[in-house]
Amino acid sequence: MSSLQALTALDNFSEESHGITVTEVTDLAIVSMAIPAATNDAFNKAIKKSYKVERPATGSFSQSKTDNARFLGLQQDQMFVLFDYSSDRAVEEISAKINGSKQLSYLCDQSDSWVTLRVSGENSIDALERICPLDINPSVFPVGSVARTSMEHMATIIIHEEEGSYLLLSLRSFAHSFLHAVTTSIKNIS
Repeated sequence: MSSLQALTALDNFSEESHGITVTEVTDLAIVSMAIPAATNDAFNKAIKKSYKVERPATGSFSQSKTDNARFLGLQQDQMFVLFDYSSDRAVEEISAKINGSKQLSYLCDQSDSWVTLRVSGENSIDALERICPLDINPSVFPVGSVARTSMEHMATIIIHEEEGSYLLLSLRSFAHSFLHAVTTSIKNIS
């Protein structure tokens, strides 16, 4: 009898070039959260109680020490939460902490739908600004910022997670093309 084994989108890719490291991130769960207007206040209290963070404004993220969770403010009533988790029960994990016995948010596991790259190093902004139409200069897009955009015509979520380090999420079906766009931009830094 054979068993199934999970495969990452990019076979755990990692490469360093021009002072920039690109690594596929494979140990994060991604859960989409939709918050109905009627449960806003209760949801905000639940996230503060369970994760000790405030709900982020659109365009920013809140980071919790609990599971290293990052709540991404993507739009008024929608967030993604990224957290350290490698099982296939991400929705149940979040729901137990936030929803409890009440339906405060609607959750959907997105972990297998996205490829996540960490681009880090002192020259990372030089490579990313070549393919990102947003102004990601730290004076405009400081640490703690998040935005939806496109890179080389591929849907992307960009997160400025710390100085000189960005998380990039793109649809898994674009994984190889997305990686090619990022690594080519790095190689073209002069």
